[in-house]
Amino acid sequence: MKLSSSISSIRFPNFNSPFVKSYPSSFFPSFKFSTTSKRTMTQFPNFSIKNTNSSPANTADSQVAPPKPKPTPPPPRPWLIVGLGNPGKKYNGTRHNVGFEMVDAIAEAEGIPINTVNFKALFGKGFIGNVPVMLAKPQTFMNSSGESVGAIVSYYKIPLKQVLVIFDDLDLPFAKLRLLPKGGHGGHNGMRSIIDHFKGSRDFPRLRIGIGRPPGRMDAVNFVLRPFNKQEREELGFTFQHGIEAVRILSLEGFDKSATYVNSAKAMEQLG
Repeated sequence: MKLSSSISSIRFPNFNSPFVKSYPSSFFPSFKFSTTSKRTMTQFPNFSIKNTNSSPANTADSQVAPPKPKPTPPPPRPWLIVGLGNPGKKYNGTRHNVGFEMVDAIAEAEGIPINTVNFKALFGKGFIGNVPVMLAKPQTFMNSSGESVGAIVSYYKIPLKQVLVIFDDLDLPFAKLRLLPKGGHGGHNGMRSIIDHFKGSRDFPRLRIGIGRPPGRMDAVNFVLRPFNKQEREELGFTFQHGIEAVRILSLEGFDKSATYVNSAKAMEQLG
């Protein structure tokens, strides 16, 4: 209600009427009005009014920069896993072909088909976990293995530290595994050929599978081309399980962890 309308609604007595004059003047109160008593809006207290519809852009939190997204890790590098041996039924199951057999065991365990012929090798691609893997069994005969392996490495530009070569070793006790980061050929003609095609570099990992020494005076060449007997086959089954797990660790966790697993004496005991 406005102040002016409130004042106009008050009824005041007519002091000039005969009826009012009959009363003493003290009977009526004294009314005084001041034109300065009217309050303006500027005289009222200041009230802070909160705007509940304020935009988030006006709040303090909006001044904080959003967190930066984490960088995407690079994809894992592919591995080339090569098993050495001789092609043809004549050499199936012989000691010199144990590298082939280990690669076959890895392929079966990881569901990687080796169903193409490329780079003079039986060849397959797949994954171990999220790591790309290529499996190869050179068909050039053992002494020329480097022709196949060198071509694969060159075509796919695979760093040598990502190339694992699996082969038989006369100087290692039967069914024993040894994983090394590098080394020489040790008299193995397949490894000699690979090193030659790597321009003399020996800096690539290798998984050696022990086949034992030839009995008596048997020639080493004849010995490596002999098949395994039944008891040896049973022992090799555990060796292949050990090798499959070693390759998994190598692919997913790195060389050092795999070497610790392979080269530990307790590893084979846990499989037994």
